[in-house]
Amino acid sequence: MNRRDRFSTSFAQADRLLLWIYFILTLVGWLNIYSAVYDESHHSIFDMQVNYGRQLVWILTSYLLVAMVMISDSRFYSTFAYIIYFLVLILLVAVIFIGKEVSGSKSWIQYGAFQIQPAEFAKLSTSLGLAAWLGNIKRRFEDFSTQLVAYLMIFIPAVLILAQKETGSALVFASFILVLYREGMSGLILIIGLVSAVLFVLALLVNKYVLISLIALLLSVGWFYLKRHRKKISIWLVLAAFVVSSVFVFSVDYVFDRVLQPHQKTRINVLLGKEVDLKGAGYNVHQSMIAIGSGGFWGKGYMKGTQTKYNYVPEQSTDFIFCTIGEEWGFVGSLAIIGLYVVLIYRLMQLAERQRTPFSRIYGYCVAVIFFFHMAINIGMTIGLLPVIGIPLPFLSYGGSSMWAFTLLLFIFIKLDAHRHEYV
Repeated sequence: MNRRDRFSTSFAQADRLLLWIYFILTLVGWLNIYSAVYDESHHSIFDMQVNYGRQLVWILTSYLLVAMVMISDSRFYSTFAYIIYFLVLILLVAVIFIGKEVSGSKSWIQYGAFQIQPAEFAKLSTSLGLAAWLGNIKRRFEDFSTQLVAYLMIFIPAVLILAQKETGSALVFASFILVLYREGMSGLILIIGLVSAVLFVLALLVNKYVLISLIALLLSVGWFYLKRHRKKISIWLVLAAFVVSSVFVFSVDYVFDRVLQPHQKTRINVLLGKEVDLKGAGYNVHQSMIAIGSGGFWGKGYMKGTQTKYNYVPEQSTDFIFCTIGEEWGFVGSLAIIGLYVVLIYRLMQLAERQRTPFSRIYGYCVAVIFFFHMAINIGMTIGLLPVIGIPLPFLSYGGSSMWAFTLLLFIFIKLDAHRHEYV
């Protein structure tokens, strides 16, 4: 099959719903960036001095990437998955030494006027690498070696990104745990992760010794309950759980003080109500909530957002683009955008389940959980439910690296799905 035939076949068989959602979100994203940063002194939509001009270029070049993916052979991605994974790892290591520092994060590689953020593409490369490793029919997920390599494939890029002081991007890699759960990982690990998160928060809010006493009480009650219902559980296992929980609780302060950056600690303290800093760390979220709340049910109208127009909300075209939607499009517009993401994620999971190869299925789930994590965290932080960790809203936030990475992430799966019938 020549390239022209492959291109036409790929688009003919591509899922129409995903295509429409992609083009709608990129258009809505550009319109909102335009509204957020519009300045009467800049009249051309191609003005590269302002974000909406640059974003339009990123969108148009993303469409070229779409064409390239559709022209390519669908087997390319499974064949070269490991090579792509290791090439991005090399970039992640290189950026630590030669990267350009932006807003306290050394995560950009710059060449002349062009700069790129490898951390955004690490999500794509890890998805491909994980799908290639777990999708090998000769491997069983139950084997310890298979699981160990899978965890390392997730852990290594996350640590390298954390070394660049990109905590938000590093946390995205936690979403891959959901993919491992789909492939057979014990639900106990998810429960342990959830309990750890709750203990981390409680350790910052409650006296450590009070919290340890509460843990001991809950474990004792649980043990007696199970024993009474004749369900055997070793007392040594209960004691081990108590010791591990206690060590974890007392280690929270060390992680909080030594690992997190000062602005991240302040943001968490503000979110938990330990500090009130409406002019400092809490300013962004406070202004974002005002903007979204002022939009009411129908919104103030396109280009009529006062919070947006007078720059009350910092980073309003990047991390806080959702507050522009909330102010100008109101509750209805915000719900429509969230609805598009929900449909996108649900459709990705539907298509993942109908794939004929483990590689395509696992990759599809990787794409779905990454979009879910970005959507939930970004919107959650703009409305004050989660701490500000600085991750973009897919296809809506300003940024070339994120636009390209999300486009490739999505369309590689669309390509795999379009040619699923070629696999037996």
